[in-house]
Amino acid sequence: MTRALPVLTITLALIIVWYAACIPMNAVLTTPKIAAAGGGFANTLAFSWNEVRPVLPSPHQVFREIWNTTAMVEPWAIKSLIYHLWVTLSSTLVGFVLGGLLGVILAIGIVHVGSLEKSLMPWVIASQTIPILAIAPMLIVVLGKTGLPDLITKASISAYLCFFPVTIGMVKGLRSPDVMQQDLMRTYNASASQTLWKLRLPASVPFLFASLKVSVAIALTGAIVAELPTGAVAGIGARLLNGSYYGNTLQIWAALFVAAFGAAALVWALGAAEALSLRRMGAKP
Repeated sequence: MTRALPVLTITLALIIVWYAACIPMNAVLTTPKIAAAGGGFANTLAFSWNEVRPVLPSPHQVFREIWNTTAMVEPWAIKSLIYHLWVTLSSTLVGFVLGGLLGVILAIGIVHVGSLEKSLMPWVIASQTIPILAIAPMLIVVLGKTGLPDLITKASISAYLCFFPVTIGMVKGLRSPDVMQQDLMRTYNASASQTLWKLRLPASVPFLFASLKVSVAIALTGAIVAELPTGAVAGIGARLLNGSYYGNTLQIWAALFVAAFGAAALVWALGAAEALSLRRMGAKP
């Protein structure tokens, strides 16, 4: 409970600010209705927090929309946010795996081949300076022409975004063993591959999981962005587009919150895997 109290306090404060912000944000829609109802603070709150198509929906409206589109419909229905989240998560996980593997391979190469650090690392860094909204349509079009499945095409955006944190984190992790540990491996006449498997990789596990937590959240963002230029009919990105076309802010906010919950669940799962891995490696809790 002690650990949860700061989080609950911040959450409560944000909800209060959110409710308060609904009043001025929705004023352009609610002012005539409030005046017709005779004015008053109670009418102001009632109209501001319950507008059918609000500029800023109130928290209870958003969570009611989430409830109606998750618990009140079948998970496989086109109106279900669970279905749309699964579509997005499928490309997220594929891109996360591809990007993670690419990042680990690049990191191993950079650590063991000195020329790669000078020739490859600048390009790895420069790749992240290009706005993803600019490069996503180009990648989608180019890869779409190759006949690859839509899943792989969308996953490529996630992989592009998440390989960078893994590469940087793994380079740091693989170089984390101190000089004495490396000298000990040389004393044992260990080869480069033995040093990698028995020293560098175990030492890099905390760095790897820290990078993976960042990467999986970015991968979900990449999957949503990848759905936007394709005109997808399923996925969180498709729900955002549909909501923006019809001015349905409740649909947009509900989709955003469900995506956030999905990302939080993925990060939590990686945290649990990290704790299990470190415990099996003998790390102290």
